[in-house]
Amino acid sequence: MPDTPDTTLDPIAEAHRQWSARWPDHADHMAAVTSVIRAQQLLLGRIEAVLKPYGLTFAAYEALRLLAFTRTGTLPMGKMGVRLMVHPASVTNVIGRLEQRGLVGRGPSPADRRVVLATITGAGRELAEEATAALNESGFGIADLSAAEAERIAAALRPVRVSAGDLSP
Repeated sequence: MPDTPDTTLDPIAEAHRQWSARWPDHADHMAAVTSVIRAQQLLLGRIEAVLKPYGLTFAAYEALRLLAFTRTGTLPMGKMGVRLMVHPASVTNVIGRLEQRGLVGRGPSPADRRVVLATITGAGRELAEEATAALNESGFGIADLSAAEAERIAAALRPVRVSAGDLSP
């Protein structure tokens, strides 16, 4: 018998109940964080399923899309890490895998040889467009939500990002 989740049971609600009995001042915060993390897991799974036929992870897609958005198709690797909000080693790994597939090139900046530039190739730009169309068609994993609901989610998460130091108030 396949292992299908029991959607009638909410493990986060049960954890909240348990936390409320032991640490009532912290139960709501625990449930909020656990809910966000679980939602992230679910959505990343849906997005990665859409990207799988293109041989892309979400991290690789984001790197390609970021390069495709630039006027020249080129960005310093350090700037990519800042814009993608990831550690520089993660950018290096993702760009390395994309480079092996011929989707991105990498080389020193002519202006400063200490700076490594990543440049999207024609094949990379084409794949980014195809994957973007697929993600848009899938509704980024939340097609069942209205645009207004999606906007409310983004707005509700902004204070979390501010609290975590990701954004200025």
